[in-house]
Amino acid sequence: MAVDINPVLIGAAVGGGYLLGSIPFGVIIMRAAGAGDPRAIGSGNIGATNVLRSGRKGLAFATLLCDGGKGALAVLIAWLATRHASLETQAVLTALAGGAAFLGHLFPVWLGFKGGKGVATFFGTLLAAAWPVGLAAAATWLVAAFLFRISSLAALVAALLAPLYALLLGRPVIAALAAFMAVLIYIRHAANIGRLLKGEEPRIGGKKGSSGA
Repeated sequence: MAVDINPVLIGAAVGGGYLLGSIPFGVIIMRAAGAGDPRAIGSGNIGATNVLRSGRKGLAFATLLCDGGKGALAVLIAWLATRHASLETQAVLTALAGGAAFLGHLFPVWLGFKGGKGVATFFGTLLAAAWPVGLAAAATWLVAAFLFRISSLAALVAALLAPLYALLLGRPVIAALAAFMAVLIYIRHAANIGRLLKGEEPRIGGKKGSSGA
């Protein structure tokens, strides 16, 4: 695969994607609604699951859409900027932009590099970068959530299988992107994994805990 990419485009894709991903929508949405700061409740996470602990389902849904949307938007902007380039070049640039947006969500510069766990941004990025892979991962989350009733476990299963789906669909660059995000998701879910091994992770619709994906 021959790829010839201008370093300026690489810098723009990575820098722009990171800054876009760094936007802490959970914090912005809750504060705008006068509902406080998600970092002061539950797990202290800025993601939709923890926003839901405020009791405001609408705010949690808005956070979910925005966190997923910023990953998708980063990919879309990179795709538009490289629409006249080769397919290989476009694939690499969109993957870099999506990966940078994901990294920005996890380590946002605006919040002292203390961000979310990345599940919504993971799905948004994959759906925009390669929608069949994103749909397969989302379907995996739904099936795992239905079977096990544990949100974090469903996310871990979906993240684990996403690179395989990309390889099976002949998208090696997307497989590399999915693997990169999966590794970080597992690292960010270390506490959840510990609770899963102890049988202490909260179930969907059950008693509220401090997990938060």
